[in-house]
Amino acid sequence: MGKSVIQAADSAGLHVVPVSFDAEKNSGQTVELCGKKILVHGPSDRERILASVFQEYPNLIVVDYTVPASVNDNAEFYGKVGVPFVMGTTGGDRDQLYKTVEESKVYAVISPQMGKQVVAFLAAMEIMAEQFPGAFSGYSLQVMESHQAGKLDTSGTAKAIISCFQKLG
Repeated sequence: MGKSVIQAADSAGLHVVPVSFDAEKNSGQTVELCGKKILVHGPSDRERILASVFQEYPNLIVVDYTVPASVNDNAEFYGKVGVPFVMGTTGGDRDQLYKTVEESKVYAVISPQMGKQVVAFLAAMEIMAEQFPGAFSGYSLQVMESHQAGKLDTSGTAKAIISCFQKLG
C-alpha cells in the first residue's frame, strides 16, 4: 500500500519526501520508487529525523501503512513531533488511537477503509443506522469479506459494517 500511495502521490504531482521508517534491521537501506531513492531509518533515529524533515517541509503529512502492532506507538510518535498523519492500518487499540490524536491536537485521518466507494458506503450506513435505529430487528445480517492471505489484522471495513448492523438491530 505504501508503494501504491507513493506512486499515486507522485502521479498527482505531489512532492514525496524520500524518507521512510521501518525496523532497525532495515535501517540504512534505500528503496527506489518513481525514480526516487527513499532512505529507510530505524526506530532509534526516527524522532530526530522526522522533526528535521517536518522543519524542512512544514506542510508534511505522514502516510502510515504499518503493522497493526505499531499503530498506537506510531500515532503517539506523530503527536509528539506534531506532524499530521493518515493511518492506513487497522488494528491496534482504536480507542487509545483516537484519544492520542485528540490529546496531541494533530490532524489525522483514521478510517477503516481508504477507497472512496467504501468510504461513501460506510457513511451511508452510518446515516441509515442513525436515522433508522433498530430497523432490521429480528433479521439476521452478516458480513463476508476476503483479503490477501498475509493480512495481519481483522478487516476494519467489516468491523465498521458490523457496528452499523448492530445499530440497525
